[in-house]
Amino acid sequence: MDYKKFLKNYFHYLSYFYGYLRYRIFIAFGISLLVGLLDGIGLALFIPLFKLITSESNVSEVGTDKDFITDLVINQLGITPNLTNIFLLIFVFFSLKGLAKYIETFIRIIYQQYFIRKIRISNIDLLSHYDFEKFLKANTGRIQNTFSGEVNRVNIAYNYYFKSVQFGVLVLVYVSLALGSDWKFTLLAVVGGVFINLIFKILYKRTKYFSKKFTTQSHIFQNLLVQKVHLFKYLKATGLNDIYGQKLKNNIIEIEGLQRRIGMVDALLGAIREPLTILVVFGAIFLKMYFFDEVVGSILLSLILLYRGITFFMAMQEQWNLFLGNSGSLDNMQSFTQELKQGRERNGTEIFKGFTDKLQLKDLNFEFDTGEKVLQNINVNIHKNETLAIVGESGAGKSTLMNILSGLLLPGSGSYLIDDTPIEHLELSSFKKHIGYIVQDATIFNDTIYNNISFWAPKTPENYARFLKAIEKAAISDYIMNLPQKEDSLLGANGINISGGQKQRLSIARELYKEVDFLFMDEATSALDGETESLIQQNINHLKGEFTIIIIAHRLATIKNADRIILMKNGHISAIGNFEKLMEISKEFREMVQLQNL
Repeated sequence: MDYKKFLKNYFHYLSYFYGYLRYRIFIAFGISLLVGLLDGIGLALFIPLFKLITSESNVSEVGTDKDFITDLVINQLGITPNLTNIFLLIFVFFSLKGLAKYIETFIRIIYQQYFIRKIRISNIDLLSHYDFEKFLKANTGRIQNTFSGEVNRVNIAYNYYFKSVQFGVLVLVYVSLALGSDWKFTLLAVVGGVFINLIFKILYKRTKYFSKKFTTQSHIFQNLLVQKVHLFKYLKATGLNDIYGQKLKNNIIEIEGLQRRIGMVDALLGAIREPLTILVVFGAIFLKMYFFDEVVGSILLSLILLYRGITFFMAMQEQWNLFLGNSGSLDNMQSFTQELKQGRERNGTEIFKGFTDKLQLKDLNFEFDTGEKVLQNINVNIHKNETLAIVGESGAGKSTLMNILSGLLLPGSGSYLIDDTPIEHLELSSFKKHIGYIVQDATIFNDTIYNNISFWAPKTPENYARFLKAIEKAAISDYIMNLPQKEDSLLGANGINISGGQKQRLSIARELYKEVDFLFMDEATSALDGETESLIQQNINHLKGEFTIIIIAHRLATIKNADRIILMKNGHISAIGNFEKLMEISKEFREMVQLQNL
């Protein structure tokens, strides 16, 4: 039998936990079993103790007790069954139980931390290698919620799951011991437990249903919240903040209602726990006396063990329902991880060590999953340290072409060669480490200038020298060194403490710190005023010839000095050449220049 398939079919959640914990699950189960055995034997030893204290039995009569536990522990070990010895035995067994219980709790915490760490680290790794095209279509609210709130709920689910399993092991131990003491009475109690379980199953279905809805609504809330933060300026300026805020409030009310329903089921289970326990125990006693005509005294040990077992059975049901209350998050985590695995970017194995010759696009085509053709029959060579500009109307395919050149997207058909090596053969992260990428909305982290540029590299003499060289090349050295705290100055959220031009120069400095071969600039100056754009453009011109620079530009003034310009139209290359050549051969380019009064 394929044990993995068996586990997945019949123990779905256990199979999921096993995927992360492996052998640790069996260690946890084994210790739970040991706790139950020690507790059961300790309880059983109270029977001869009570007989010595309350009855007229003498020592020899207790020693010949036919109870299997007494026989195993006392007679087989050759212990004289007097009050002192039995008391010491009880003390030893409960002390060992306490030690086992401590170990059980300790390793449960350790394994729980290990489990959550593995989930977080593996999903971070998977997200890092997630295909860019699939990421563009992903629900950012779900991603954020899964990595934050859902992980915490999975952590809670793990705790409830293994508590319910622990209690289930204890139930098995107590029932097994009770069967050895009085099998008739025990079977009657077990039948009662089966009927109770049928009642609980109805409640479980409701809890699981509400849990899944809770997870879905949490994704929606996080998605709305992300957009509210991202679009705050627009919502504030247009007076739509309150209307959008009402959407968030409605979602909060929906989540609150689902939590309340789950809580009501939990409360109901807690309320019926004790009455049902008493009902099963006394029902079994009544049936035992009525049908088998036996007195209660003969089932004393079974009664103690079964009461203990049924108590843990009820506790197990309660813990299981609490687990189901969080199982929606566990289901979501499983499907989220699976989606990340299935969406992993295609990757080669050849390490890229540095750019030496040229980039080649041959008969390249690209379309998204929707079937929309974005690039068609693209043929171009880009030489080392060349400055190439890409221009065209919105929707012409400029950004898609740059995304392919930078390795974010892979060709649909045709080929993309880097120094004669197909990009599919390259280990992509090694290639991307040689890329500097500067976008319209400069990427600034809420940290110091040094950490923004060095990307949190230790401030060693070597790294600091690289930092100084990078800010000098980016023409922002004077600004930084005149600040009171210099490179240790904080930039604030999204660089709120600095201007747009300073943000772009810091972005350029970060890419130069990396010692890259390529600089990709996607509308890097379009959000700046004319004077600041001119300064940044001068900065870029100083870098010309040192790097292979590829620029997407809306303002044609910024690319007049490019070695070549590609004019895109409807996914095709309409024309290619330097500024003067395009003015000669392309009517469309001339019209673009005239519209911008160049």
